[in-house]
Amino acid sequence: MSALDTAPARVAGPVRRRPGRANPRRAAWARRAPLLPALVFLIVVTQLPFVATLVISFMNWNALYPDQRHFTGVANYRSVLTDATLRSSIVTTLVLTVAVVLVSLILGLLIALLLDRTFFGRGVVRTLMIAPFLVVPVAAALLWKHALYNPEYGLFNGVLTDVWRLFGATAPQPDWITQMPKGAVVTALVWQWTPFMMLILLAGLQSRPAEAVEAATVDGAGAWQTFRFITFPHLRRYLELGALLGSIYVVQNFDAVFTITSGGLGTANLPYTIYQTFYQAHDYGRASAAGVVVVIGTIIIATFALRVVSSLFREEAQR
Repeated sequence: MSALDTAPARVAGPVRRRPGRANPRRAAWARRAPLLPALVFLIVVTQLPFVATLVISFMNWNALYPDQRHFTGVANYRSVLTDATLRSSIVTTLVLTVAVVLVSLILGLLIALLLDRTFFGRGVVRTLMIAPFLVVPVAAALLWKHALYNPEYGLFNGVLTDVWRLFGATAPQPDWITQMPKGAVVTALVWQWTPFMMLILLAGLQSRPAEAVEAATVDGAGAWQTFRFITFPHLRRYLELGALLGSIYVVQNFDAVFTITSGGLGTANLPYTIYQTFYQAHDYGRASAAGVVVVIGTIIIATFALRVVSSLFREEAQR
């Protein structure tokens, strides 16, 4: 038998896989299998409670009247958007969020510009500047309420007393929380969130192209011109990212409002109002509807944040 006669038999025979090469689909599942327990846990912990909240938001469910529980459609959402108290809490949430994010961004940018310089002990200073962000939110709120704002033994009034004593005058002793409730909450949150903004903007400054800065210096550009035409345009994406991420967290803030003012004096934001509606009024349906509104708003902001992050990754990959 010639070689030509045996060639078709060899071609028509079964194709054998090379040893060591697994099925691509099986290999893909093998890579994903270790993540399945975490995925199942995430679904159970986050998605199922949200689905339950979504279902309850369409029901008239008040624990004080258990016999009147029934499906009510979008009435709870209509109540959330038309109720004067809830509308006021939405406005308060927007005011607190915008004020905290803007002031934190400005202060974070100034501190980042200072820490971007080379000086002795820069690592220690950076660590100390991050410390406020690492404090537990409730502990930070208690610190501001008692150690700083207290009109009798707080640090602020103590400093005023010492300064006025130098001039032989009687120092004013303002009640900071009563006289400026929203300012008291905003100041405490700014103190806590400025380090977060500073970290993001400092990372942006350190990713700035050194060649462009050196070329601007050689061409005679001053510090302000370099910042205006090179540094600030480069930081635009990082400023957007800081604003979006800060908004996601600040809009959900509950600790500072609950601890410092207990929601009084016009400081009740939407999370605190949801707490009152759920735990004090026992109106589970309307509280769930308000919670869904907060989640939808957070998802919208997070979508823009993810777009900014992806654009930053694309810019870094193109360099």
